[in-house]
Amino acid sequence: MVGRIVGMASLFLCAFPFFIMSMNKESSEPINFWSGDTSLKDKVKDVKGYNMEIAGLYKKCGLFFFLTGIITAIFPIVGMILTILGCSVGIYFVYRVYMKILKKYS
Repeated sequence: MVGRIVGMASLFLCAFPFFIMSMNKESSEPINFWSGDTSLKDKVKDVKGYNMEIAGLYKKCGLFFFLTGIITAIFPIVGMILTILGCSVGIYFVYRVYMKILKKYS
């Protein structure tokens, strides 16, 4: 039972930063995908539209981790499999979506 709670809490802590970053959609600065990326100011033409789509992407990532945390509390093996898939294959898909958003608003 303790392992389920620790797994759920860990995934909730992973979801929290994504939800915080998704609240920054009204900023006049483009939301960074990679930490420390300063080249977005020159690339992004429509900052408001870009930020709205990136905030949506971050919300989906946060929701994935949040729901995986709940699943981990109920079915730990399924939660572990989803966590591994989300942290490996999921990152690739998120990066592909990010590149489409960046191309759309550049």
